[in-house]
Amino acid sequence: MLIPIIEQGLTSFIASLLFGLIFNAPKNMLIPCGTVGMLSWLIYFVIEPGYQAVSATLAATVVIGVMSQLFARKYKQPVIIFSVAGIIPLVPGGLSYNAMRYFVQNDYSTAVEHAAKALILAGTIAVGLVLSEVLNQAFRRKVNS
Repeated sequence: MLIPIIEQGLTSFIASLLFGLIFNAPKNMLIPCGTVGMLSWLIYFVIEPGYQAVSATLAATVVIGVMSQLFARKYKQPVIIFSVAGIIPLVPGGLSYNAMRYFVQNDYSTAVEHAAKALILAGTIAVGLVLSEVLNQAFRRKVNS
């Protein structure tokens, strides 16, 4: 079990780091960007077999939001730098590709099934990011009062 976790962690770190590079994140922020993506994917990878993909995606996305807020304060950078790089491993690109492939092949029932799953996971990512922001705001209000 340890070797797949190391492989998954390393590849998700590299993917997030490279997407940070593509999206012009500051060069000194690439390692933190990769770290956010790696930790979010590892959370997804560990949780998903015991639960559904939606629950694992939600948990991983909340972690992305929290870590992005923490890194933004620590490094004095915008939150978006870390959150965009962090969600890259969770984006349901494979499902979206398969949905389009089945549409082209005229297998509409399978295409709609894949498209629905991709939309649900994309919505879960959005909900997770909003939830982490709400938790951040609530925590900051509690600390400041």
